[in-house]
Amino acid sequence: MTSLAPTIKLSNGQHIPSIGLGTWRSRESDAERAVKDAIDLGYRHIDTAFVYENEDEVGRAVNAKIAEGKITRQDIFIVTKLAGIHHDPQLVEYACRKSLTNLNLDYIDLYLMHFPVGQIHKGDDNVHGTLDLSDVDYLDTWRAMEKLVDLGLVRGIGLSNFNAQQTERVLRECRIRPLVNQVECHPGFNQKKLIAFSKQNNIVITAYCPLARPKPDQQWPPFLYDAKAKNLAKKYGKTTAQICLRYLLQLGTIPIPKSVSKSRIAENFEIFDFELSEDDMENMDVYNTGQRLIPFSGMSHHKYFPFNSDF
Repeated sequence: MTSLAPTIKLSNGQHIPSIGLGTWRSRESDAERAVKDAIDLGYRHIDTAFVYENEDEVGRAVNAKIAEGKITRQDIFIVTKLAGIHHDPQLVEYACRKSLTNLNLDYIDLYLMHFPVGQIHKGDDNVHGTLDLSDVDYLDTWRAMEKLVDLGLVRGIGLSNFNAQQTERVLRECRIRPLVNQVECHPGFNQKKLIAFSKQNNIVITAYCPLARPKPDQQWPPFLYDAKAKNLAKKYGKTTAQICLRYLLQLGTIPIPKSVSKSRIAENFEIFDFELSEDDMENMDVYNTGQRLIPFSGMSHHKYFPFNSDF
């Protein structure tokens, strides 16, 4: 029997698996194969988004595994995201239904607002936008997302790339609370302040780019390649990547490493049979530089740009 990851109970009672497969930049057959491999290996949390343009492939893989009898729909936790081009409240239900059609599913487990900044809708094919930004208030978008829960299209809703002040504003005004905030988080940018704030507000942090997009030819980032990282991996009989993912897990986040390699997908999952000591958690803290890998600088002039604040 395939071993599964422990789950975390969200504030609405849903249970989310504590590791997921990220699919950003996983395209076409790669995405479909990676999701199938991940499910076979025990993953039950798959993360995609409208802007990744691979919801169809993710859905095909999930439905194939349901048809095989490997999983039921209830076994798998699917996350997708509302694109910036669909922030207009009149487009939110349309966008969600489009994602459901792409995925060929009856409901989405968790639907996130991908970014607090909206973009002007010039057709769905212009999904990455020309960065013509809109002035739609993300609170109005959130209220439209709440209706998706009422309609049964989604089980839960959450945020992505929101700072603490923006999250607080949603919490003050919302009818349905955000369950999750998905943000960049890795040992080089460990988000400890945002994690602490979120924990106080019963919001779970999902960590994207948890391995910081490694560049083996440059031996970067250091927390995967330097002598200290290698010694730590040796101590636990693990790889440096597994040490990083375990660190994020113990910080209280849900890492969603992306890979299309079956061996790497398997390696990333094998983080539940050991625990880093308090000293070694502190050793990993030293890698934190406070530097983002993904600055979204094209949106930095917008009033809702989230990364001008401390956390």
